[in-house]
Amino acid sequence: MVKQKIQNIYAALRPSERKVADYIFSYQGKAGELLIEELAREAEVSQPTVVRFVKAVGYKSFKDFKYAMLQDEMRERAEEKEEEIGLYGFRLSGKDRLEEIPGKIITTSIQMLEETLKSIRKKEFERAVDAILGADNIVIYGVENSLCTVNDLLTKLTYLGLNCRTYTDSYLQNVSAGNLTKKDLAIGVSYSGYSRNTVEMMQTAKRAGARTLVLTNFENALIAKYADILLCASHRQFFYGDTIFSRISQLALVDMLYAGVLNRNYPVLSKKLKKTNEIVARRAYSQDEEVL
Repeated sequence: MVKQKIQNIYAALRPSERKVADYIFSYQGKAGELLIEELAREAEVSQPTVVRFVKAVGYKSFKDFKYAMLQDEMRERAEEKEEEIGLYGFRLSGKDRLEEIPGKIITTSIQMLEETLKSIRKKEFERAVDAILGADNIVIYGVENSLCTVNDLLTKLTYLGLNCRTYTDSYLQNVSAGNLTKKDLAIGVSYSGYSRNTVEMMQTAKRAGARTLVLTNFENALIAKYADILLCASHRQFFYGDTIFSRISQLALVDMLYAGVLNRNYPVLSKKLKKTNEIVARRAYSQDEEVL
């Protein structure tokens, strides 16, 4: 598929060619109506740049590129007529061969991680790291599928010796958010950005005066209204059936923050992490120890 080919070489493209790629990713019109003049104008590049781009993707001419997009469009229409489940990056039906599924899952996960990397803004990432290090207390909010990410972030920040907690009870979430101060940091994790409880916790925390950091998928999501700092995993939004992949990008954001915080204050935090590792090691069986 055309977009998958673009995704595979995106990192190797020139900055001007990436503008063309980004426009193709966001293009909502019909493939047959796509004109090279329009593409160059909307992407703010020259027509020769568009030609270089299509050749970099693997097509001899813009005409061949456009024809390939048209084929993808026709294939997607045919697939929509079948009884299938919509998932991020591909569609799954009972007609798929079992041996194809591992490859589809890995390919889609790689695409999500690449998209996450493209979506990270350096300044926002730095602000997020500094906010975590500068907070007296950190409270993380999330529900349902995002709880996996919430608990992972809680564990990693606790390993670094930071004062961090979370609540699964909605009443305690409300109470904690309302009692935060300007010295505290509230972190909201919501893949869709529209989870009612998490959005309301960010609103409450912000009203209480706390700084707010949001990890979500879509920069224009509702929860972004209450974010002082926003880290997005994508520029696109998906809802139905794609929650099995949401953790991939969210956990990647967690690992970025964990490594960033450790890097920012390495002399102090590395010692705390070493102490934590020693504590954890005492809770594990040694190789020659018998199980009681």
